[in-house]
Amino acid sequence: MKECALIVSPIKAQELETTYRVVRRSIDARQRELKVNITLLTDDEGHYLPIDAPIPLYEQPVFQDVHQAKQSVEIVGFGPAGLFAALTLLEKGIRPIIYERGKDVSERKKDIALLNRNEAFNPESNYCFGEGGAGTFSDGKLFSRSKKRGNMQRVMELFHYFGAPDTVLYEAHAHIGSDKLPTIIRNMRECILAHGGEIRFGHKWSLLHTPSAKRSILLQRSGPTILAIGHSAHDTYRELIAAGVTLDAKGCAMGVRVEHPQTLINDLFYHLSQKSKEESQKIIDLVGAASYSLVTQVGGRGVYSFCMCPGGHIVPAASEAESCIVNGMSASHRNSPYANSGMVVELHPDGRSALEWLAYQEAIEHRAYHEAHSMTYVAPAQRLRDFVEGKESKTLPACSYLPGVVPSRLDLWLPDEIGKSLQQGFRDFDRKYPGFVTNDAVVLGVESRSSSPVRITRDAETMQSVSHPWLYPCGEGAGYAGGITSSALDGIRAAEAVATKLSEE
Repeated sequence: MKECALIVSPIKAQELETTYRVVRRSIDARQRELKVNITLLTDDEGHYLPIDAPIPLYEQPVFQDVHQAKQSVEIVGFGPAGLFAALTLLEKGIRPIIYERGKDVSERKKDIALLNRNEAFNPESNYCFGEGGAGTFSDGKLFSRSKKRGNMQRVMELFHYFGAPDTVLYEAHAHIGSDKLPTIIRNMRECILAHGGEIRFGHKWSLLHTPSAKRSILLQRSGPTILAIGHSAHDTYRELIAAGVTLDAKGCAMGVRVEHPQTLINDLFYHLSQKSKEESQKIIDLVGAASYSLVTQVGGRGVYSFCMCPGGHIVPAASEAESCIVNGMSASHRNSPYANSGMVVELHPDGRSALEWLAYQEAIEHRAYHEAHSMTYVAPAQRLRDFVEGKESKTLPACSYLPGVVPSRLDLWLPDEIGKSLQQGFRDFDRKYPGFVTNDAVVLGVESRSSSPVRITRDAETMQSVSHPWLYPCGEGAGYAGGITSSALDGIRAAEAVATKLSEE
């Protein structure tokens, strides 16, 4: 088999995609005329292979029955890292026993609905905690800038095996959607249980406490434990530090979430201003709502867009009381009238300890909560141009954030290294895409959980904690990943390291 790369129009790309076997596909919006880079699979003579060619898409996974397995491994956390670690252990004939502080996806939906209506907040079941982790109900984008060792394509194949669309196998920026991902997560869970794995929901892991309460459990040090706790388990971070586990402060990024009308983003990034309404709609129908990826440097700090959600919604992502944290998501069709993205600033601990760096992040999140006048999970907001120019917004535009927004001078209360860097960053983006900075757009505070601010220090080769070798920290919560796919890959690597260790004993 060979591959043939083409640069074609969106219409031609659609024809090819529905007829032949696609290997890769990406949109090129750099020029006035939109183009699609598409790579097709061919036979040895150069003929395109039809979409239904009798050639396997990939090697199917083989999960072993581990009901009676002699070896078992405990996994803390059931997000992407924990999920893929468990699946990898099944492939190797090792029984995974999983502890998850939150609820399964069906029960999580009920708690999230209450949070969106600003009626109740469950600190153990929300957009951050529960089956599938933070990515389950916050978009499901399968894209990573990670250059880590490992087979990222295999992660995509496993998502596809459990129900993701064919596009995850070849799209440059693959996307499942927050409406579809819970079903895929449920399929993974059922596979783990059917093959003999065990999942204990509502069990919050601790190194310090005896299992005197239902939600607190002490894992015995009888064997390796994969620690996949996610980027928001600040209480667990503190317990790890108190127990003598080595954690270091690391660089992270914080900022705001900005939301524009999707039509404005379509015009700016698909160059639709010179096209008729009919032409513009045809382009959107063919390639979907426009997204963007922006980056600039301000005073030696990176300022960049993060987790851009075309046709999406902004959601409340707090994981503890009296904190206001926002994130973004898109359903599979990406048909909301809004486009939102995190806009964050690169930050460094500058000598702070892990505890001090956690406190810095939390102080900003608490400030955002109180700037909204403690109206539970209403968010502080400011029109974008007003934010850049340092002006008060007396009114706010329509916004997708369901709990609601109140006017606030984010430009005044955000730390200078964040607020002033964002102001200049937005000016830079507006010079490149005139019209990006507009008062039809709004910024909400704060986008603070784009990555973990701490790292559970581990050996690069063995994946073991440098202070507690029976612990195998992995994923975003361990400070070694930055999203669904890189966390999944890190979970696979942790499981492989554990399997290697067990085989040596």
